[in-house]
Formats: sequence, C-alpha cells, structure tokens
Amino acid sequence: MTNSADKPSHGIKAKLNALHRRMGDFWWYSLMLFLACRAADALNAFVGLWLVPKYVPPSELGAVMPLMQFANFLAIPIAAFANTFRNELTRLSVNREFGKLKTLMRGVFVASAIFMFLAIIAARLIMPAFLERIRIVEGSLGLIIIATSFVSAVSPIYSNALQALKKFKAQSVISIIGAPIRLLTMLVTMPFRALSGYFIGQASIPVFSMTASVIALKKELSVKAEPYWNKETVKKFSKLFFIFISIGLIDGFFLLVEATVLRQRLCDLDSAGYYMASRFSEIAGFLSGTLLFTIFPFTAEKSAKGENASPLVIKSLIVNAAFCSLLAMPFVFFGKTILSLLPHGEQYAAYWWAIPWMIGITFLCSIMAFYLTAEFSANRFKFLKWYLPIDFAYPVLLLLVTGHGYFTGLIPASWTGFLTAHNIYSLETMLWWITAINGLKAIICIISIAKARCRTT
Repeated sequence: MTNSADKPSHGIKAKLNALHRRMGDFWWYSLMLFLACRAADALNAFVGLWLVPKYVPPSELGAVMPLMQFANFLAIPIAAFANTFRNELTRLSVNREFGKLKTLMRGVFVASAIFMFLAIIAARLIMPAFLERIRIVEGSLGLIIIATSFVSAVSPIYSNALQALKKFKAQSVISIIGAPIRLLTMLVTMPFRALSGYFIGQASIPVFSMTASVIALKKELSVKAEPYWNKETVKKFSKLFFIFISIGLIDGFFLLVEATVLRQRLCDLDSAGYYMASRFSEIAGFLSGTLLFTIFPFTAEKSAKGENASPLVIKSLIVNAAFCSLLAMPFVFFGKTILSLLPHGEQYAAYWWAIPWMIGITFLCSIMAFYLTAEFSANRFKFLKWYLPIDFAYPVLLLLVTGHGYFTGLIPASWTGFLTAHNIYSLETMLWWITAINGLKAIICIISIAKARCRTT
C-alpha cells in the first residue's frame, strides 16, 4: 500500500521529470547549474561590491584587475594544457575509458607542476617592475599571485572531467559551497593586508574545487591506470598544445595590456570607477558562463556525430541577449543611486553610465565565447587566421596610442596634438576602444555562425 505522505513528493518529482523531458538535457542542466551558481554569486557580489571596496582604498582599487590579468598571464602554459586535453577528457569519458582518463590527468598535473616552477622564475624577474608600473608596493604579492595563478589554472582540469561526464549536479554543489569558503577566507585575511588577502581568497575556491572534484570523481578514478601515452598521442597533443599556447599568449597579452593601460594611464579615481562598474557588468556573464560550461559536451557530441551545433549556439545567444538587456535597464535609471550605497560610493557614483555600457561589452564577449567554444569542441581552428592577428594588433596599437609621449619626435606633431585634444586618457575613450575591438570580433563570429547555420538549411 502506498503511503499517502509520499504522494506529493512523487507528484513533484514526476512534474520535474516531465519538465526535464520537455526542456531537453541541455536547457535542463543549464537551468539547474544557473540556479545553483546564482546562490554562490550573491556572496561573490558581496565580495566584489562591498568587501573589496571597504578594505582596498580607492588609490589601489584600480590595480585589482591588472593584478588578476598578470596572474592569468603567468598561468597561460598550464591553462593551455587544460584546454588541450578538454576534448580528450570528453572523448575518454563518453567511451568510459577511465583507466586512460586517470593516466591523462596524472600527466597533466605533473606538467602543470613543471610550468609552476618556470612561472616562479619568471615572476621573480618581472613582478617588481610590473607592480611599480601599476603603482603598487607590496612585496608579498608576488608569491601569492603565483600560487593563485597555479591553482586557478590547474582546477579546470578537474572541472572539465566533471563537465565531460555531465556531472552537473556535483558542479552545482561545488559552486554553492565554494563561494562561502572564499568569503570566509577574505574576511579573515583582508583586514591584515587587503590585496594579499584578496588573492588568498581567490585561491581558496580552486583549491576547494579540485579537492571536491576528486571526491566526485572517486568512482571513475578508482580504476587501475591504463597505458595512454605513446608516440602518436604525444605528436597529436603537441600540435594542439602549440595552438592553445599561441591563443593563450596572444589573448593573455591582449588582456594584460588592456587592464594595465586602464590602470597606468587613467587617474586613480577613474581606474577605481572602472573596477566598480565592472563588478556590476560581470553579472551579465552569469548566464553565459553557465551556458558555456553546459554547452561544451553537447556541441562536442553533435560534432562527433556530424551534426551542426549552430542552432544550439544561436538559441543560447538569443537567451543571453535578453538577459543582458533586462540587466542593463535598472542601471540606466538607478545606476547612480545604486553606486552611492557602496563603501566610498560617493566617489564612484559619477561612473554609473559605464555600467550599462560595459554590460553591452560583456555581451559582445559572450558572442565570441559561444562561437569559440563550439569551434574548440569540434577541433576546428580555421578562425585563428583572423582571430589571432586582431588580438595581437589591438594591444600593440593601444600601447602606441596611449604611450605616444614616448615617441615624441618619431611621430608627426599633428598626431600627438590630435591624441591630446581627444583626451585619450579618459575612461570614456578607453571604453570606446574596448567596444570597437570586441564589436569587430563579435560581428565576424555572428557572420561565421550564420554561414554555418545556412549550410544546414
């Protein structure tokens, strides 16, 4: 006899299962992960919008983003390894070849340790000069940033394995628990040394994520390791690694130069205002980040079957466009009031206009991210013919334009006069530069996606 108390729970479960079937795996898992991550993002928003401005003075606040990009730049070789093997992790997981998967993950971890050692040497050489450029004096930051970059780059190796096995429930739990750990770590460390405490907190999430991922993968990785590496495998992945390290170095150069120029060329208040506006614009990436994590195994499967993934990419872009549009509206009308409520908010309120603008930039970046994810999952790299030259030319041009004072006598005086007259050292001008480069790449991506879609109709 069925217990009547169980009927409501069975009814809810049946409705959820029916909704799952109606939505399909991709949208169902995306929704589940999105809801779980938003609980974590509430705490992350508190960190970025309240805790950091409270402890980091306006004179140093603008240095947070270039320091983050510097950490990411140091980790490029490790991140390239993680990207190189992401497709292979998916393939081995789908084929249930867990013995080879275990061997692969061990090899990548050892390689990451080697690159970590090289990063320490590189940082000792260039860190002091970089800190001086961005007007920061704090010797302890060097080792902390290196450690943060290392664990942040290695962590995706484990999350990629969860992604490939479609363990989205485990990833949701990790995201929910990771945010409070980061918050508690920062609450303890930031009162002593603000920037050092911030990066220690940043490192706490990937450390927890790796530990939790190993536990979640315990069943799959408890098998005996099987031989994986051979001459053909090394040759295959050497080519892929070269592709990803090229992308990583040029993209890393792009982002590092952009963030450093924003800090170095703008005044302290302008660079701090940019940081505060970016904390709100990053909210626009919440949905796209979730969809990008979920979409990779689905586009990889479609490509392996010879199916076109463009319809799924287009639907994701439409949903994300609606989300970004809705998010921008409150800041158009109440941005100044919202900024005024934050620590030192009276100094940042005048930068309210940058928030909806930067939400638009975030959407442009998401267009590229969806396109690149679909291409990577299919092991297609023809887009690099236009992508890499643009990403290399932009930071070089940015350095030439914003550093024109170094080239006095080498460039016509009329050029110098034009650049000075148009106030190139303003936040507004910098945002136009960022919009132009991301808009150009987004247009090319949309054209490529449309062409791929037309080939299936």
